[in-house]
Amino acid sequence: MGGVSDAPRGTVLVVDDEPTIVEVVCRYMERAGYETHSAGDGPEAVRLAGLHRPDLVVLDVMLPGFDGIEVMRRLHEGDGERTAVILLTARGEESDRLVGLRHGADDYVVKPFSPAELVARVDAVLRRVSPPAAEAAPEPIVHGELRIDPAARSVTLAGEEISLTQREFDLLAHLAANPGRVYTRDQLMETVWDYPFFTDTSTVTVHVRRLRAKLGDDPAEPRFIETVWGVGYRLRA
Repeated sequence: MGGVSDAPRGTVLVVDDEPTIVEVVCRYMERAGYETHSAGDGPEAVRLAGLHRPDLVVLDVMLPGFDGIEVMRRLHEGDGERTAVILLTARGEESDRLVGLRHGADDYVVKPFSPAELVARVDAVLRRVSPPAAEAAPEPIVHGELRIDPAARSVTLAGEEISLTQREFDLLAHLAANPGRVYTRDQLMETVWDYPFFTDTSTVTVHVRRLRAKLGDDPAEPRFIETVWGVGYRLRA
């Protein structure tokens, strides 16, 4: 299925084995100005991702061939620019969501879902990935041995580059921009995830845990990210 816009806002690959879901999601994405492609199983999803290089993949977890987690792993294998991923999960399958986030998903949507909400989430993820070209390039943030370059979206620790997902980078950069300031999970969901009044803040906890692991940060004696019990998180000043 191809897009209908002469100047698409971006390319989205929709992967689900339910044709009705694929049809509805593609229709809404095209109305919003995205070029769309679709796949019904894991192998086809990987093939089309390699062919079309989508900006974002809307990816069902349960797929024929191999599942969405394996698709995501293969998408993130290469050395090129990472592809953003929004997972579609079944209601109540929290384990799928947590596994997906740990493997680099940028967001998840629980079935049944509103197609309009899904478009809004695609918009939010791609805004973070591709800021407006007219914006002035921000200066790197240096915090001891930690260097965060917002323009290059790169992080180095003691001169060694650290591989972060898009959302991990956004979270770290946001905390580092105001070292010492405590952010609640709700505030981080609103500013980093762009979802005000979002009730499930467990994704913040998961991303902080992954960031600490990649930074070699011991939660008991953190060099970088501190937990302020009962409040939220901050980067040590």
